[in-house]
Amino acid sequence: MPALKKGRYAARIATAPTDIRAAQRLRALCFLGNDELPDADEFDGICAHILVEDQRDDSLVCCFRMLPLSAGAEISRSYSAQYYELSGLSGFEGPMVEMGRFCIHPERRDPDILRVAWGAMTAYVDRNGVEMLFGCSSFKGTDAEAYLDAFAMLKERHLGPKRFLPRVKAPKVFRFAQKLRRKPDMKRAMLGMPPLLRTYLMMGGWVSDHAVVDPKMNTLHVFTGLEIGAIPPARKRLLRAVAG
Repeated sequence: MPALKKGRYAARIATAPTDIRAAQRLRALCFLGNDELPDADEFDGICAHILVEDQRDDSLVCCFRMLPLSAGAEISRSYSAQYYELSGLSGFEGPMVEMGRFCIHPERRDPDILRVAWGAMTAYVDRNGVEMLFGCSSFKGTDAEAYLDAFAMLKERHLGPKRFLPRVKAPKVFRFAQKLRRKPDMKRAMLGMPPLLRTYLMMGGWVSDHAVVDPKMNTLHVFTGLEIGAIPPARKRLLRAVAG
């Protein structure tokens, strides 16, 4: 993937072990609160890693990894399949990409960082004919009480199609679609929604009916799917404008 630049930021694919180690340190800082021990697992070796850097000093401000699958028949190879029973997606016939470990440096607030990251993803999707993006979208911490309005909004507006909906596999989950009976406060819901998930939803993405409690990563996460064909045309044009 050629480097993609917008304003101060540039996205590129990792090309050296030092690039991946930098991504692992940033992931540890974002998910675990410190970067003394890198966040690393067996999926790092089979994924492509995208880095977004500040061109002024080459500092890493955002990263994520991508695992390409030829079709849903390979869904069991994914990171998400450790936590969700995904047989509903096994019949999906088009190319898929799992987007994982997405994070932005906690001291960075510039919205252009997220735009560049999605521009890089859009360029990859277009170049490889990807038909579905999926992954785990994480809420910080494991206390569901802090995000009840966000989960109520997900239940009301964004649950996935029944044919694709993941079933429970993880030992500890929050079944928000089953348990919540509240009407969401939309302002609080959006404030509690992680930026990555918010972007997925704006593009027509959907979520599982339960959240996995992941104490190792100190997160609650929902399975998220986005069929590329379902993205509204106006939003596709915006993404492709960033992607060049």
